[in-house]
Amino acid sequence: MWVFYLISLPLTLSMVTFTLRYFAGPHVPTYVLLAVGYAWFCSISIIIIVPADIWTTVVGQEKGGIAFFWGWSYWSTFALTWAVVPTIQGYEDAGDFTMTERLKTSMRYNLFFYTCVGSIGLLGLILLVIMHGNWSGGIVGFSMACSNTFGLVTGAFLFGFGLSEIPKSIWRNADWSNRQKVLSHRVAKMAVNLDNAHQEFSNVIVSYCQIAQATSKQISKRDFLRRYMDVIDRMLLQMIREDPSFKPSGGMFGENDMDYDTDDKTMAALRRRLRKAQEEYYRYRSEYVASVMEALELEVEDTVKNYELRNATEWRYVSSLRGRHAGKFGSFLDTIELVWRCILRKQLEKLLAVVLGCMSAAILLAEATILPSGVDLSFFSILINAVGKQEMVGQIAAFVPLMYMCICTYYSLFKIGMLMFYSLTPRQTNSVRLLMICSYAPPISYNFLNLIRLRGTKTVFEKTIDLKDSTKIRRK
Repeated sequence: MWVFYLISLPLTLSMVTFTLRYFAGPHVPTYVLLAVGYAWFCSISIIIIVPADIWTTVVGQEKGGIAFFWGWSYWSTFALTWAVVPTIQGYEDAGDFTMTERLKTSMRYNLFFYTCVGSIGLLGLILLVIMHGNWSGGIVGFSMACSNTFGLVTGAFLFGFGLSEIPKSIWRNADWSNRQKVLSHRVAKMAVNLDNAHQEFSNVIVSYCQIAQATSKQISKRDFLRRYMDVIDRMLLQMIREDPSFKPSGGMFGENDMDYDTDDKTMAALRRRLRKAQEEYYRYRSEYVASVMEALELEVEDTVKNYELRNATEWRYVSSLRGRHAGKFGSFLDTIELVWRCILRKQLEKLLAVVLGCMSAAILLAEATILPSGVDLSFFSILINAVGKQEMVGQIAAFVPLMYMCICTYYSLFKIGMLMFYSLTPRQTNSVRLLMICSYAPPISYNFLNLIRLRGTKTVFEKTIDLKDSTKIRRK
């Protein structure tokens, strides 16, 4: 068991660190990075604990260590998702100028949200009383049941989309002509989004300049509003230093752009709008540049042209965006690049799509026969029971499909995020988007455990998360 931990935990930590550094924007505070990294690590570590839990259940070993790691991971994720992360997220999203005011804004928004959620929970308790039910699970059990039910219901929709979309998209992207059409559509869409973001950013800057010009003679240097305006001035100066190429152009007033009063709330709202407009502009610019570069690599730098002219170039990759590899092994590297980009990559993508498609079919078959009665048609259940007490093989047999199920769920979540405000953009994701932690690892793991049958025994994970054990409702 410890061998699996020694291999998987460092890999998980490295994956979380790499992903965080890949997506985090340049101005994300250190405490946000630490909070997000710890939250991601706690959530993903559940996927590592479950295979070890399955193996100890099969061989009948002592489960004290598993119970400790499970409790630490689950309750850390629970506290971060429902308390710590929303508070930090509201704090980072607030446009106020002092720490106290930003905390107040965050607490006010979160209090409103949890009041709505609490009202729904209270309504559920009232229904239980009306139905003459006897609730004996306690507050902790009821909270776990509500959280797990939410994860199971929403995760089921996300999980189903990813099961079919991931193999299908990999197969389609292996076709160069189809990929070119997708990239052309994406570049056109990103160009429109970038133009709209540039327009909004220009509007906010023009609005602020008008306010500053109108009030500069009325506000003394001792006035608190002067300090707030100086903060916004420093934001604009820093932006100009970091990106001298940006030129506000076409700034036009909307019907609400002049509805600004000279008070602290107005300055906070203007600062928040300016910051959001700046982040949106840089996010869309980054996505536009990435899409254009990928299209050029496929169409102009051309994988297609190199494949067609491979004999004329003596099987060496010729790039129109950069020179050939220099040095003693330059020609060898050019040949390796041509073989990879033009031949192997396409075939491996199709092979991967077939393998993932078969895994998706096996998961769907297992989901269709999830009822305890009847024949066990779950491939994963048969495989895990067949390997018996072979530690590494058994844990890998449980880890691979569980990881794939979580990837399918988070893939759908990120796809939805591209249409909403929490999309992740390489090197340009702000604090608020990074803190959009949706922990679906526990309910997905619980669903996976229902797909396998461990000869009538239950894992520590199941005993802890089982809704029947967490909240018991008995008829009087």
